[in-house]
Formats: sequence, structure tokens, C-alpha cells
Amino acid sequence: MWTDLLILMKQEMALIVLIFIIMFLKLGKERSNESYIKIVNVLLLINLVVGFFWNREGMLFNEMFRTNPLMVLEKSILNLAMLIISMQSYSWLKAHKHVPEFYMLLLSTMLGMFFMISGGNFLMFYLGLELSTIPLAAAANFDLTKRRSSEAAMKLIFSSAFSSGLLLFGISMIYGTTGTLIFSELPQYLSNDPLQIFAFILLLAGFAFKISVVPFHLWTADVYEGAPIAVTSFLSVVSKGAVIFVFVSVLYSVFQPIAESWYNMLFVLSLVTIIIGNLFALRQDNFKRFLAFSSIAQVGFILVGITGSSDIATTSVIYFVLIYVFSNLAAFGVVAVVSSMTGKEKISDYKNFYQTNPVLSWVLTIALFSLAGVPPTAGFFGKFFLLMAGAGKGNYLLISIAALNMVISFYYYLRIVKAIFMDANEKPIAKINVPLMPRLAFYVCIAGILLVGLISWFYDHIFALVTGS
Repeated sequence: MWTDLLILMKQEMALIVLIFIIMFLKLGKERSNESYIKIVNVLLLINLVVGFFWNREGMLFNEMFRTNPLMVLEKSILNLAMLIISMQSYSWLKAHKHVPEFYMLLLSTMLGMFFMISGGNFLMFYLGLELSTIPLAAAANFDLTKRRSSEAAMKLIFSSAFSSGLLLFGISMIYGTTGTLIFSELPQYLSNDPLQIFAFILLLAGFAFKISVVPFHLWTADVYEGAPIAVTSFLSVVSKGAVIFVFVSVLYSVFQPIAESWYNMLFVLSLVTIIIGNLFALRQDNFKRFLAFSSIAQVGFILVGITGSSDIATTSVIYFVLIYVFSNLAAFGVVAVVSSMTGKEKISDYKNFYQTNPVLSWVLTIALFSLAGVPPTAGFFGKFFLLMAGAGKGNYLLISIAALNMVISFYYYLRIVKAIFMDANEKPIAKINVPLMPRLAFYVCIAGILLVGLISWFYDHIFALVTGS
């Protein structure tokens, strides 16, 4: 029993051990912020490596907790993102007063996400969701001296409370009409009964809040702008990725009997999300708000892939999230370094950035090309596979509109590239000496952007895990 518990829950146990180690370090002798960051990064690297060994499929606690190699991979993607965020935040954390508390909050959030991913029961899923939400709201308020950070935390907690309430109401109605909350038992009791469809709409609204689907996206830009950049990076990649993983799993396994109904809902939501995300991204000058609306548009493309409702769709979504981790964190990493060194966060500040910071300019440019879907970056292959997965249903109107919006997105990504390389600026951002840790994080991101798309093994491996072959 204990052996099963330790092996099946090894990633959750590893995070709990990490949290306690950081807590004991905090209670022990005084350490410099640099030593804290180095120790935690080594622990995060060990945590990432552990995820690739001793993996086994199984269930615990009457299907409350379940795991398989695909879920382990999803958690490993989130662990990788957390390590990159930690390395990129070196300059900001080094000057902060509460480094251990920052890590404890984000690792507690990740623990909730892991339980959410492995939940085999709506109750476990909901508990994981709450555990991942409350510490994240505290982390959004981590710049205690800044009013906009407090405002971001308030908006996040209110929107999260509202979405959690909708989710819980939907879950209670599902239980009331089926008599069970276990994922494996629910499909046999589900039909196109109006009450169950209404319950699903509430659940969909709750998920949509978490991943910023239009019209449930209104909190996103304000929270992204107000929160510290490290927390914004976490929100845009780790938090969103975890909910997308769970959303795909629940849709395809639990709600497959009403697939026709939710396909029509996702069809509308995906188009509205892509169009609104693109239109609002065109108007932004603050880099964090720009990346917020960019991420909303990216979620629209993910919804297009999800409508495919197949093993290829699942593979494409997970593959795209992996690419999104590298692309978005590369962009956020440059913004984080520039912000911590100069305090500048506006796109207009980056005019003639290449003159003084050529390496950072290329990192940001490659990241933007990948987010736009420009070949041969991995972002092109990610969006291509999502569109192909969506085309599996034969709805070419959806694919055509999504592809047209890819062209529109080129404009707002390339205008930043134009500003970096071509626009005149008498006082460009001064040369920035990037510390070793952020530099290593940039190398990892650029390698991911260039290699994940060109090496087919990554996609093939995910597909093999999805199909169990």
C-alpha cells in the first residue's frame, strides 16, 4: 500500500517535500536571497528529473486519485515551466524580501494543480482547484508596496471565487442528476437532458474563466499587468496549461455522451476568443497587457483543436502547450529582465532595442515569431496541428476563420519586431548584463522553440502516450 502511494503520487510527494525543505530553510539560519534561489533551482531540477523515472499507471482512494504516463508528462511540462520561471526571475527575486514565501506559494499552487490533473472524481478536482487558486491570489499581491499588485490580487480572487462558485453549482447539479461524482461512472448516466446540459454550461463557464475564454476574460489583462512578472508568467503558462489538460480530459472522458452539444458551444467560443484576443492585442502598448490578449487568442486556437474530439486533438493540445511554455516564457523572460533592471514595460520603450541588446532582441523576436506561428519555429507546427485536429470534424468554416486570424496576428507581433530593429530612438534601453540563470533559461526556451517543432519525436511520443501504444 505504502509503496503504491509513494510511486503513484511521487510528483505530489516531491512537491510536498520541496515545500517543507524551503520552510525549514526559512526557519533556520539567515541566508542571502542568492543562496535561496540557487538551492531552490537545484531542488526544482531534481523534481523535474524525478518525473521521468519510476512511472506507473494506477488508482488510489476509490478512484479519487489516478495517474498514468500521460498525466506524468503533463505534470513534468508544468515542472519544467516552473523551473524556467524561477531562473528567469533571478534579478527580481534577488532584490525581494520574501523569497522563500514566494516559492512556497507557487509550489502550493502547483500541488493543487497536480491533484486537479490526477483527480478521478469531481470532488478531488474541485479541492485541487481551490488549493491552486488561493495561494496564487496571494502571489499576485507579492509586490506589497505597489497598489496595482493589490488590485490584481483582488480582481483575481473575486473572479476565481465567482468561477469556482459556478463550477461547484454545476458539479452539484451533475451529482443530483447522476448520483455519482466518479469520472469513470458518469458517462453512462449522461444524456442531452436539459438539466444536465445546463449543469455542463456552468462547468464550461467555470473552466472558461480559468483559461480566459471570451467573454470570461475580462480579469486577465488587469491581473497580468498588476501582478509581478514572475507571477504573470506562472498565470499565463502553468495555471492555464494545467486547466487545459484537465478540461480536455474531462470533455473527452466524462462528457463524451453530449459531445454534439459541447462541440457547438466550443465552435462559437473559439471563434469569438480568437477574434477578440487579436483585436485587443492590436491596441496594447503595455507589454504585459499585450501578452495577456495574445494568450487569449492562443486559447482560441487551443479550443479549435479541442473541437476535433480525437486522440490527434488531445496530442495536438498537449504538444501546443509544451511549445507555448517555451515561447511565452521566452517573451516574458525578456520583459522580466528589462523590467527588473530598468522598470520599463511599454512596447514603445523597446524601439531600437537591438542597438544596445542584440541577444535579448533575438530571444524576444524568436519568441514572438513562435507565438505568431511563423515557420520554422515550433509555434507554426503547434498551430498547424491544432488546425488539422479541428479539421477532423470537417468544419472548414471554423478552420478558415482561425487561419485568417493567424494572418491578422502577424501584424501585432511583427510591429514589435519592427520597433526592436527598425524604429528610431535617441535613448534606447541601456545595455543589460543578463545574469547566468536567466541566460540559461533563455537558451532552454530558444532550444525548445527551434527543436520541438523540427524533431518529430516529441509529437510522436505524446501521441504514443495518448493512444497507449
